[in-house]
Amino acid sequence: MRDFKKVLSAVSVAFLVPVLMLSTTAQAQEWFPTKPVRIIVPITGSTNDVLARLLAPKLQEVFGQPFVVENKPGAGGNIGANEVVRSAPDGHTLLIGYNGPLAINVTLFDKMPYDPVKDLAPIVLAVKASQYLVVNPAIGINNVHEFIAAVKANPTKYSYGSVAIGSASHLTMEMMKSAAGIHITHIPYRGAGPAVSDLIGGTIQAGFFVPGNVQGFVKDGRLKLLATTGHTRFVTTPNIPTLNESGLKDFEATSWIGLLAPAGTPSNIIERYNREVIKILKSPEVTKKLQDMEFEIVAGSPKQFGDWIGLEIKRWGKVIKDTGAKAE
Repeated sequence: MRDFKKVLSAVSVAFLVPVLMLSTTAQAQEWFPTKPVRIIVPITGSTNDVLARLLAPKLQEVFGQPFVVENKPGAGGNIGANEVVRSAPDGHTLLIGYNGPLAINVTLFDKMPYDPVKDLAPIVLAVKASQYLVVNPAIGINNVHEFIAAVKANPTKYSYGSVAIGSASHLTMEMMKSAAGIHITHIPYRGAGPAVSDLIGGTIQAGFFVPGNVQGFVKDGRLKLLATTGHTRFVTTPNIPTLNESGLKDFEATSWIGLLAPAGTPSNIIERYNREVIKILKSPEVTKKLQDMEFEIVAGSPKQFGDWIGLEIKRWGKVIKDTGAKAE
């Protein structure tokens, strides 16, 4: 019996050694960047930038290399996205992508410098958010019905700002114009910062923005909320109706942000980034910050993000064709 136990023990050790070696080898082969990593944000002063700057220091802690956020705005996000497309697919250049350069611009622009489906590799869809319709309080408008009536009565008096050509901020107002039968002039900006600044200053009168871009200004009275674009009201502003509740039947528009790499980036790099970013997004500290900005954390697989981009290209493409919107 004692000899049998010795044999069994020897067999167990013989079995465990290669398993442990495989585990150690797998850890040793885990991908790490070998130089600073660039995170390209194709817009300035927006929640895209906020998300990038939340992720960068956390990724730096994980990977031991600097993660540098670079803003490359222009052409509705196409300039920054194309910068990533043209970069080496080695994990050292990443894109913070959103509706515009990944889904809307495909139909909005007559010519695109890249194909978002073929030329970029999805890593993770990080967050989604409905938007607020906000106005400058000085125009004396208190709800959606008053807004529609005022714009109809004076179509050349009002203008709206967006965070960029081809953004959800832009196309959502184009959807509203079509649904409500109104005309209001579009003023595109390079990011939420200057757009919201001009809205507060009265240069423009209205706009659609995600909560994180306007919450503080609403609280101090410099902006007024009229409605949300989701299918339900925000928990933090239960008194603010949806556009659907305000008479625009079935109206819904969602903004979203994700992380991508150049096409051809090896799967082990994509999977490593997906895994680490999801951990960061679900950490208590980051989760709270994103929820405070009314973001829904998605944190799915690369395939789920790729499928989502395909659906969004079709969805926004229909909106663009139905409204006749064009890139200025």
